[in-house]
Amino acid sequence: MAANTRDIRRRIKSVKNTSQITKAMQMVAAAKMRKAQLAALAGRPYAELMNRMLAAIGHDDAESVPHSLLLQRPVHRELVIVVSTDKGLCGALNTNLLREIGQFSDNTDFVACGRKGLQFLVRNKRKVLADFALPDAPSNLDTKPAAKFAMEKFLSGDYDKVSVLYTDFVNTLTQKPRIVQIIPVGTLKAEVPIGEPTVDDLGGIEYQFEPDAQQVLEAILPHYVQFQFFQMVLDARASEHSSRMVAMKNATDNAKQLIKDLTLEYNKIRQASITTEILEIASAQIALG
Repeated sequence: MAANTRDIRRRIKSVKNTSQITKAMQMVAAAKMRKAQLAALAGRPYAELMNRMLAAIGHDDAESVPHSLLLQRPVHRELVIVVSTDKGLCGALNTNLLREIGQFSDNTDFVACGRKGLQFLVRNKRKVLADFALPDAPSNLDTKPAAKFAMEKFLSGDYDKVSVLYTDFVNTLTQKPRIVQIIPVGTLKAEVPIGEPTVDDLGGIEYQFEPDAQQVLEAILPHYVQFQFFQMVLDARASEHSSRMVAMKNATDNAKQLIKDLTLEYNKIRQASITTEILEIASAQIALG
C-alpha cells in the first residue's frame, strides 16, 4: 500500500512539473500570437487594394498590356512553396497542412519554408529545390528570397505554375490549409470583402496610371508577388502561434484534470489503508478481551 501511494505522489509531482512547463509555453505563445495576428490582419487591406488595382489594369485590356508574370501556358511542371513551422507542439497544424501535399502529381517540385515541411518532403522522397529559413517574426525583406526564386524559375520556363501551400488564419481556434496560385498573376482575381464593389461593378471609379499601365505593371507585379507571399507567411505564423497556444492550454487543462484524478486515487488508497489499520486495532482489542 505504501508503495502505491509513493508511486502516485511521484506521478502527481511529475504532472505538476509538466503543467508548469505547458503553462509557460502557453503564455509565450499567447504573446507571440497577438503580435502575429495583428501583423497578419494589418496587411490584408493593402493586399486587397493591390489586388483590386491590378485587376482594374487588366480588366478590359489585359492582352494589350502583356507581362511575363501574366503569361499563362499549359501546366507541365508546377512549383509549390510549402510554408510550415520550424517547431512542433502546435496541435494538428502541420499534419493537416502536409496532408495536402499528397494531391500534387510527380511532376511537382517543392520549395520548403519551415523545418517540418522540409523533413516531410525529404522523408516522402519529394524533390526539394531549395530551403529558405524564416525568422519567428518575418519581415517583407525576409520573404523576398523565396518569392524571387519562384519568379526566376517561372520566367526561365522551368515551371509553368507556382503555388503556395500554407495555413490560412481564420481566427484563434480555426486555421485551414490553403493552396493559392501566385504565378502567373493573370489568373488571380480581385478579392474584396462581401458587400464592397468588385472590379466588374466599380461604376464611375477609374484608375489613371502614369506614365502608362504597362510601365506600372513592370514595376508593381514583382512587388505584388512578393507581398502576396509575405502576407501568406504572416497568416501561417499567426496560425502557428494560435494553434500552439490552444494546444498548450489543452495540455495544461489535461494536466490539471490528471492531477485531480491522481489526488482522488491517492486519497482513496490512504482512506482504505487507514480503515484497514483501524479494523486491525479493533480486532486486536476484541481478541484481548
